[in-house]
Amino acid sequence: MARARPRRADGVPGAEEGEKKTSLVDDAYDAMRTAIRDASFAPGYQASEQEIALRLGMSRTPVHEAAIRLQEDGLVRVLPRKGILILALAPDDVREIYDVLIAIEGRAAELVAALPKVERLAAARDLDAHTDAMAESHAAAALPAWGEADGRFHAALIAHARNGRMSRVIQAVNDQSHRARMLTLNLRRGLEASIAEHRQIAQAIRAGEPVEALDAMRRHRIRARDELLPLLRSYGLKHL
Repeated sequence: MARARPRRADGVPGAEEGEKKTSLVDDAYDAMRTAIRDASFAPGYQASEQEIALRLGMSRTPVHEAAIRLQEDGLVRVLPRKGILILALAPDDVREIYDVLIAIEGRAAELVAALPKVERLAAARDLDAHTDAMAESHAAAALPAWGEADGRFHAALIAHARNGRMSRVIQAVNDQSHRARMLTLNLRRGLEASIAEHRQIAQAIRAGEPVEALDAMRRHRIRARDELLPLLRSYGLKHL
């Protein structure tokens, strides 16, 4: 006798398996995205789906489906019969990424500074906490921790802006900018400036000054861009 297919309370067959499959794909997506962000999967790295699955301690099928999602994010390229390629960033890519960040994060800072007082004060406290973590990491010469705290500051700003479309648009470029940040930490000299600029952004938000918050965020990202791109040229880094 054939076994009955699992059913949800609403009678939909196979729902439990579908939910489990979705969870496995989400886990594979998160694991691969994290490995790309922190450069554990370095730019230009290419491997079969099976090899990547083994590295992550996962099975091949969710890795395959996660790779398709990551390809849509612009982080990998799925090569038929050749596996998965982690895409590198050229200086022109970095310039385009900063164009997006300057526009979207400036608007995000403006939106957060226009929130009601209780909400914007909570946002400012959150941003301050991440900036404090950056300062502590910088004092301890813990560059990777500094980079992670920096990334959390920018992610928190977008989250507090409460714009779902903005969050979705910026996710991929944030992943790419984070990877560039982590790969160039040992070369950059403006870490103290970033800490001071983050404090200025949080202060403008706390004071409820949208124009000042927008301007402070734009100046922050423009300075970072104008520091990073010449570094890439001076060190001859054609890809990140």
